[in-house]
Amino acid sequence: MRLPPLVSPVEELSKHEISRYSRHLLIPEVGLEGQKRLKSSKVLVIGAGGLGSPTLLYLAAAGVGTLGIIDFDVVDESNLQRQIIHGQSDISRLKSESARDSINELNPYVRVQLHSERLEVTNAGKIISGYDLIVDGTDNFATRYLVNDACVLAGKPYVWGSIYRFEGQVSVFWEDAPGGKGLNYRDLYPEPPPAEMAPSCAEGGVLGILCASIGAMMATEAIKLITGIGETLLGRLAVYDALDMSYRFIPLHQAPVRTPVTQLIDYQRFCGVAPRPTHDSGTNVPVISARELKAIQEKGADVQLIDVRGIEEWNIVHIEGATLIPKNQIMSEEVLSTMNKEDFIVLHCKMGMRSRDVLVEMQKYGFTNVKSLDGGILAWIKDVDQSLPTY
Repeated sequence: MRLPPLVSPVEELSKHEISRYSRHLLIPEVGLEGQKRLKSSKVLVIGAGGLGSPTLLYLAAAGVGTLGIIDFDVVDESNLQRQIIHGQSDISRLKSESARDSINELNPYVRVQLHSERLEVTNAGKIISGYDLIVDGTDNFATRYLVNDACVLAGKPYVWGSIYRFEGQVSVFWEDAPGGKGLNYRDLYPEPPPAEMAPSCAEGGVLGILCASIGAMMATEAIKLITGIGETLLGRLAVYDALDMSYRFIPLHQAPVRTPVTQLIDYQRFCGVAPRPTHDSGTNVPVISARELKAIQEKGADVQLIDVRGIEEWNIVHIEGATLIPKNQIMSEEVLSTMNKEDFIVLHCKMGMRSRDVLVEMQKYGFTNVKSLDGGILAWIKDVDQSLPTY
């Protein structure tokens, strides 16, 4: 859908900026006026991770005047496979600060505003209202719904993208779009999918270079919205498959029944994300810490340690003595019927989510002596055996 320019060309370009952006100025559709719009714009990028990295770099290179970055996380070595705005020397630094330094090195004419905090119901409205356009590079449904609803309430358009393994998706949402043709994320996902059906990249993996493809599309949509050029993805969902090198464009329409967004809500609860259980939480999901499991093993107690991850993760690293029964296998009645309900069983996955899902299913079948390894194999590596590699 073609939209009018989002930003007025109020800023002037200096001599050095004219030289820097000359290749833009030569394009009739952009020209001097379009570049001034870019300089006048304020864009907030939520997440300086896989999608935020290429998006931030290309928006900075393009000359967006003010770039906001919101990210509370720190750089981990596993991020560097795809989060190209960070480097080896940035490990353990705040991602927001690392991204700011990379932008400053790339383009000193861009003003960077940092929000080194988690986006929450309490701060989303205030932060988002200070920008012309939002770019959502988050990786979980709870935050996506929060971003959507905050943008609806603030009347802001935003570019959304997601990635998983070899596939990415991009679209534009703007409830207050001109012509009464506004759409928001709830028109694509009226209800969040079950938590177990929405694995993160940390659990399912992602081809690193896919982030560049989808991030470039997101940055392109942002520039089109700011300058008013081309046909935006408002009303369309772009789906990219890297293995097939194919693009599909799916029309989007307003949901038949739309619930107006009137306030921000508890998005963790809305998306069915349960809080992490603890020993005194009163939940029906008993957990055991890595240190407690190690102590029990050292006493010679009979413990069945079952790894419910996939074979790919098992091949990366596994705990000695564990038995691999992937989640999709162990949750079947056929497999559970072969197991002794009286045995002491400890389930584990990467971080503890999948093993708790399996435990709940086993409880339905009458297993009463099962626990989930709190924090998964990553907790075991951190607290018990640091010689093992993390992933």
